[in-house]
Amino acid sequence: MRTSSFPTLWLLAIGSAPVIAAAAETTLPPVVITATRTSVSEERVIAPIAVIDREELDRSLAPDVADLLRFQGGIEVARNGGPGQVTSVFIRGAESDHTLVLIDGVRLNSGTSGLAAIQNVSPDLIERIEIVKGPRSSLYGSEAVGGVINIITRGAEDTAGVRAEAGGGRYGTRFASGGASINGDRFSGGVNLSWYDTDGFPTLKASDDDAGYDNLAFDGWSRADLGAVTVDLGHWQANGTTQYADFFLAPVEQHFTNQISRLSLTAQPAPAWDSTLSLNRNVDEIDQGQGAFDPSDYTKTDRYTADWQNTISGPGELQVVTGLYASREKTSGLIFGSQLEDSPGAGNVSIDVNAGYLETSFGRGPQQALVAARYSDHEIYGSQTSWNAEYGLDLTGSLRLTAGAGKAFKAPTSLDLYGYGGNPDLDPEISHEWDVALTQQIGDRHQLRAGAFRNQIDDLIEFIFSDPDSFLGDNQNVDKAEIEGLEFSYRYRGDDWRMRTDVTLQDPRNKATGEKLLRRADRILTMSVVRQIGDHDVGLDILATDARQDFGGVRLAGYVLANLTSRVRLGDHWQIKARIENVLDQDYELADGYRSAGRGFYASLAYSH
Repeated sequence: MRTSSFPTLWLLAIGSAPVIAAAAETTLPPVVITATRTSVSEERVIAPIAVIDREELDRSLAPDVADLLRFQGGIEVARNGGPGQVTSVFIRGAESDHTLVLIDGVRLNSGTSGLAAIQNVSPDLIERIEIVKGPRSSLYGSEAVGGVINIITRGAEDTAGVRAEAGGGRYGTRFASGGASINGDRFSGGVNLSWYDTDGFPTLKASDDDAGYDNLAFDGWSRADLGAVTVDLGHWQANGTTQYADFFLAPVEQHFTNQISRLSLTAQPAPAWDSTLSLNRNVDEIDQGQGAFDPSDYTKTDRYTADWQNTISGPGELQVVTGLYASREKTSGLIFGSQLEDSPGAGNVSIDVNAGYLETSFGRGPQQALVAARYSDHEIYGSQTSWNAEYGLDLTGSLRLTAGAGKAFKAPTSLDLYGYGGNPDLDPEISHEWDVALTQQIGDRHQLRAGAFRNQIDDLIEFIFSDPDSFLGDNQNVDKAEIEGLEFSYRYRGDDWRMRTDVTLQDPRNKATGEKLLRRADRILTMSVVRQIGDHDVGLDILATDARQDFGGVRLAGYVLANLTSRVRLGDHWQIKARIENVLDQDYELADGYRSAGRGFYASLAYSH
């Protein structure tokens, strides 16, 4: 189905709202932490945010986080084939490496490509996902240009003592997960495991070889209350193999390892003062080769970070957050025979970053405000200052105005600086964005939101050919991008029905050439409807997008994707889950020349106690 179906689906979404009528269920809004680095009720956050909760994660039967994100408003996903293949996430039309991905607040993005391997993050290990749209470099530094995705793993919020699940489906797909936890007054802890294996399908349309994928993921955590100090310890990792066909249709096998280790110490030196020291490590490693796996190329990121955050609460809603941040990153690699190094014989690239940040938020009556700033000192390009300013005003008891502006940046990666065509004199890419929105609450059941945003990104890094015939050239800060957009959303929550509809109308362009930014659409609609039937539920998720530009002047057609899910509870502890992916059996491309999954049925049996 092409873009002509888009208006029809929009009318369907709007028209279905009045039909969904049920008595309202009064629930407390969730508490989120990503937008301000502190615990804040979702309804009091000024920045545009979205939360994928455990309920949505559980019913989705999604193979990875990317499959969940594409059904969220303002987010686009491009993938080179099926599960495990290279995946890019665009928020509000910004570049794919302008999306900062965190796991429990720790940066996941690679130091080489700048991307986060979200295709390897299993939903079975996740409690919820918090999404902040717009710049957040004032709190998190580089990459937080389009937005931030914070993946929060299962922890003390997971109430199940023991759980297990196993299932399978099309393309020879098999999966299983399980976990156990204990929660006490002074000590809590748990372990969670996830396994996913699929024979896959040919990634390239020109190839007939299936591209398999397997992933064994683990997350362990513990929390100890030692009186004056609370100690949190955790480790997440994913290991596996991805198969694909290269440009010459030769089979390639890629072994990956993604790890995040985290230790935090939290104390309360005074009644209104919370202090947390976080020590973290991130490893991102890829080895790839052909045949019986003789590794010919590899990349590795090994990053240590320390973050000391202090939160002081004052009268009313006054809160001050201040902190110091340090990162010590080493990257290495062999890419197309070229060694990644910052000097001959070094064998690696070492980049140190030091930063300080300050955020103040306060409220009085119907008004709220937030200002934040960060100073970053980067070993290669020098210093950089980023900031955010936000304001919220309750115009009436149910109508709220929010507005925000910010400056963010994306630091050049080690590949930009020292890889093929590397240029150590590169400057960071700089973004200036503003957004404004009106949110109308209609009783306890309905919410309408309309907003606008504009993001201008300068000094985009592009490879410039000095000799196209010999492919010689280097990276330079030459491009500019401008993205303007409108966002509309509708939310409904009652006893038996839940509904979410988002429409994004945007114009992502290269300001220098006037051309459309690649793999980003002008119009996107996402819709989710869930019907509760006693102890069971049925859900429908829809994504509709119009045409997008791809490399080489190729125009990718618009498409409509629909997934149907269902859960049937068998007593207090057992349930059967089912998912029909791509119900319409759409033949669509997220990247030119690459297949996407056809209609498929997946099911599992789950136990929790």
